Amino acid sequence: MIKKTQFLAEFFGTLWLVLGGCGVAIFASQNVGFFGVASGFGLSVLAMIYALGPYSGGHFNPAISFGVFLNGRMPGKTMLYYWIAQVLGGIAAAFFMWIVVKCTNMQIGDFAANGYGEFFAGAKDYLITNTLGAFLIEFFLTFILVLVVLGATDTKSNIKFAGIAIGLTVMLCNVIAIPLTNCSVNPARSIGPALFSANSLALVQLWLFIVAQIGRAHV
Repeated sequence: MIKKTQFLAEFFGTLWLVLGGCGVAIFASQNVGFFGVASGFGLSVLAMIYALGPYSGGHFNPAISFGVFLNGRMPGKTMLYYWIAQVLGGIAAAFFMWIVVKCTNMQIGDFAANGYGEFFAGAKDYLITNTLGAFLIEFFLTFILVLVVLGATDTKSNIKFAGIAIGLTVMLCNVIAIPLTNCSVNPARSIGPALFSANSLALVQLWLFIVAQIGRAHV
């Protein structure tokens, strides 16, 4: 049975990941650009791995939990509880940011949600890709992220540096994919903002950011 501390660690870790990364995108992207947003995601993950990793393993991502399960490091029931905590954490972060936006003179807009193609029509500096292109980039980057997580946390590795390796990988994934899809590589990161986005395509296209990531979580 999953411990309360594990559930809370995954909840708050995912909450901070989404708040740290999407928060930069929503409130500061005009000042820091794509690289700044990517750094927000990477630094958020790095911090939470060292802060909460000792309690839950520091997944904060359903794709990573699925990969850990498929590699025999986690029971299926525990994985499902992790998924619930992670998705709820992502939704809580998005809800918090939605309230903050409502308290300012900002518009909800895309709300840092993931999308592709028409989702970014007219948006500055974004590349318009089709469904296949979006699927392939999310599919492959998730594969790399899960590979790094499993390798960096293996008993043969120096796990003291695992958080650095994982955080930098998350940042690099975002540098690559933000111009294409706003970069997800994490279903919990995608679900929360999609629920509050003013872009009608956010929920329509959400399936891709679940299927591409969970589908490639086995390394």
